[in-house]
Amino acid sequence: MKSNKNLDLSKEEMKKYGYSVVDTIVEHFDTMNEKPPFSTASRKEMDALFLEEAPEKGMDVHEVLDFVKENVLSEINIASHPKFYSFVPGPSNYISAMADSLATGYNVFSGGWIASAAAAELEIVTVNWLLKLFKFPVKKGGGIFTSGGSMANLTALVTARRQKCGDDFSKAVIYMSDQTHSSNIKAIRTIGFKKNQVRIIPTDLEFKMSFNKLKNAIAKDKLAGLQPLCMIANAGTTNTGTVDDLREISKICKAEKMWMHVDAAYGGGAILSEKGRKELRGIEKADSVTIDPHKWFFQPYEMGCLLVRNHKWLSNTFSEKPEYLRDIEGNESEINFYDHGVQLTRRFRALKFYMSIKTFGLESFREAVSYSIDLADRTEDLIRKSKNWEIVSPATLAVINFRYNPIDQNFTEQQLDEINQKVSQEITGSGEAVLVTTILQKQVVLRMCLINPRTTIDDVKGTLLKCSSLAKEFRKELLT
Repeated sequence: MKSNKNLDLSKEEMKKYGYSVVDTIVEHFDTMNEKPPFSTASRKEMDALFLEEAPEKGMDVHEVLDFVKENVLSEINIASHPKFYSFVPGPSNYISAMADSLATGYNVFSGGWIASAAAAELEIVTVNWLLKLFKFPVKKGGGIFTSGGSMANLTALVTARRQKCGDDFSKAVIYMSDQTHSSNIKAIRTIGFKKNQVRIIPTDLEFKMSFNKLKNAIAKDKLAGLQPLCMIANAGTTNTGTVDDLREISKICKAEKMWMHVDAAYGGGAILSEKGRKELRGIEKADSVTIDPHKWFFQPYEMGCLLVRNHKWLSNTFSEKPEYLRDIEGNESEINFYDHGVQLTRRFRALKFYMSIKTFGLESFREAVSYSIDLADRTEDLIRKSKNWEIVSPATLAVINFRYNPIDQNFTEQQLDEINQKVSQEITGSGEAVLVTTILQKQVVLRMCLINPRTTIDDVKGTLLKCSSLAKEFRKELLT
């Protein structure tokens, strides 16, 4: 291809290329169920395919696209696949994918009001939708869309530190359970807290925060002249889907004048269902809440969100007034979202959330979330009827943990761990399904996260049948 300093294509070339890209995405949505959900390759294999110097001369656009389709898009995990059960699946939707294409195609800068009033307004509107869902005060409350839960948690902790401690946080202490997501530890370390300013509170047999141990830790810190700053509560842990007793935590935080942050990155979407709302009771009492629309609100990556009870907390924490932004501040009602978080340059994340909710309606999202929770309950019923499998952590917000442990054979814990680990490795490695393990109560267990509304009970039955077959094979190996 000849040199093209303007990086342009003709109108016809753009249309032809764009149709090819859309056709590729449509085919992916239409056929993903037929593809293996898991793909892996070594660094050596990837280097052999891709390692080269940056080309001085360009290629035909369709040749590049064909190469990417054949070699890149074929070597990825399909997080939207109905048998992608592990981590937290990413059951995206086509409307949001196209909305992302529009936002990127127009290259919308979503940092300041003057740069794009419509983008800022849609973020205000969609954040308000979420504030209402979580029963936060809409007029006073606020929020911001982020890249994901990690950045939302970091933003929350910086805000809590600023509002509670000002510039001196040397005596501040943060509390969380042993089931709290690792992104919070990373955020705490990133913003300058030391290891001795963090208290990891043990959980009970249901993997919920132990309040007696929490109260003891707070009392001990106060006697030592330290400042209990923030409690990070869980609303849907990654391991088990467990929700801490948020109402009790809110009472403790109020009594101790602590900031209450709820990490609902995983479980927040459950607010759409009747069962989920019951589990999340008390979340409306938090000072801040992290949710991830790219999880259970079915949005493409990247889209996290932080909600706060008072929008001024964000602007008081993050607002800076450099001279090069002096002409674009706008009036007080015209929010510049670069004043509400870390990023100055921000992509237009609100568009995909807005367009998908407008297209499908909240009712469809409610049905999808309720279906997922019910599917996990049905899966638990299936497993409990088996003589070979046991539930380690029951279905909670569409997460269930189980392991092979036949009642007619006394295996050692080490042998059981080995069998369950092998089942996971074999079924995932075969491409049949993505089903990995976690550790609960010092046991290797299989974990299913069933938030994909495209997953059917027949998908689950087929996977469990395959797991049983593999477990029997490994069982024979141990007994011979």
